[in-house]
Amino acid sequence: MFLNRISLLKEEIDDYGQYPFTVPSIGTMDQLDLSNPITFFVGENGSGKSTLLEAIADKCGFNTAGGGRNNTYEVHAAESALGDYIRLSWMPKVTNGFFMRAESFYNFATHLEEIDGDGFQSYGGRSLHEQSHGESFLSLFLNRFNGRALYLLDEPEAALSPQRQLTFLRILKDLIDEENCQFIIATHSPILLGYPDAKILSFDGGSIEEIDYEMTDHYRITKYFLDHREKFLKEILED
Repeated sequence: MFLNRISLLKEEIDDYGQYPFTVPSIGTMDQLDLSNPITFFVGENGSGKSTLLEAIADKCGFNTAGGGRNNTYEVHAAESALGDYIRLSWMPKVTNGFFMRAESFYNFATHLEEIDGDGFQSYGGRSLHEQSHGESFLSLFLNRFNGRALYLLDEPEAALSPQRQLTFLRILKDLIDEENCQFIIATHSPILLGYPDAKILSFDGGSIEEIDYEMTDHYRITKYFLDHREKFLKEILED
């Protein structure tokens, strides 16, 4: 792995009563060891997974609004509150990579519109705004991602149908096997979480802990719903 450890610089923290250290998983964090080409961050909204992913992007020099080192544009609330308090350990360090935020992907596509005419060549040769949301995501993965790089993805499933999520799994495998890429992905998708031998870190329960796929809420709730759909709906919809 290029990035093999993330550490919280506790000696730099003056006040644990301020955000983001009021988020339990962040405030109790010590260090995380990354030993797999793919690491998933899972947890409820507000559990801290996107906060940490954004801080990693900040320390890597990626645009925290979404993009790589050379994408300079701004969106509201894109600045990381945690970046100054973490240390990244590399072996070896890489500078190539990309931070994809599903929530600000439109702004990134607009940024590409504003740069010179060759700006689309790394994205399939066609404006991302001229493609459907799902197509534009896959264009990014297929055309912009390449070798010896770290990719940070925040909810990439947001615009992907189940079928396209399966296509994305294949893209991940090819990029890992053929291009020597590393991924850290925050997701709610039980399909993406099923990638073989990936490391899954749960941000629920007040700390960051490794968890098996079958123990994630994403798997258990989805499986229960599919196996007991009528009973499940009756329980939540009827008084």
